[in-house]
Amino acid sequence: MQDKDYIEKIIQNNIDALNDNDPMEGHFARFEKKLNARNKKKKITLKFVLKIAAAFVFALLATNQAFIYFAPNGHGLFQQNNTSEITLSSLSPEFQEVEFYYTNSIDNGIGQWNQMKSDGLISEEEQALMSEELSEFETLYKTLQEDLQSNPNDERVINAMLEYYQAKLGIINMIVDKLEDVQQKQNSNIKSTSTKI
Repeated sequence: MQDKDYIEKIIQNNIDALNDNDPMEGHFARFEKKLNARNKKKKITLKFVLKIAAAFVFALLATNQAFIYFAPNGHGLFQQNNTSEITLSSLSPEFQEVEFYYTNSIDNGIGQWNQMKSDGLISEEEQALMSEELSEFETLYKTLQEDLQSNPNDERVINAMLEYYQAKLGIINMIVDKLEDVQQKQNSNIKSTSTKI
């Protein structure tokens, strides 16, 4: 019993020191430093992803353009015919379905991007990079469209158009998926931080 009384006496004498609810000095700075160290380890930026995607698309389309330019039938990049505009969908019903699928999927991906942009999840730098990437895709599409106009039955041109759609859709989906992953990680970090505090 004497030990119990002794402990109660110590608690009563030091009640003010024990009731201090503030953490020790520098606690929040150390905590923030630990959080920042964890976040820096797994950081993949959108700029890095866009650079890889642009290099991939450029290499893919440059190779196809070289094949088209050096085609044995003599139709190069700089020849144009004055006929009505030809698209993949005008070549056959199968290509019409394929083109419809890719254009709708690309539009959905861009719609997701725009939704993230309107929610404030994308910085202005990332917006500028995506706009630049989309304008490069548009330039490549116009070149491929001219090639298709010149060589409507050339399988290499048709394959180049299909690869263009695949590449554009793949890159847009990859970027949107990476942004969603980053957003989920941030949300889980915020939840785990709030539960620890």
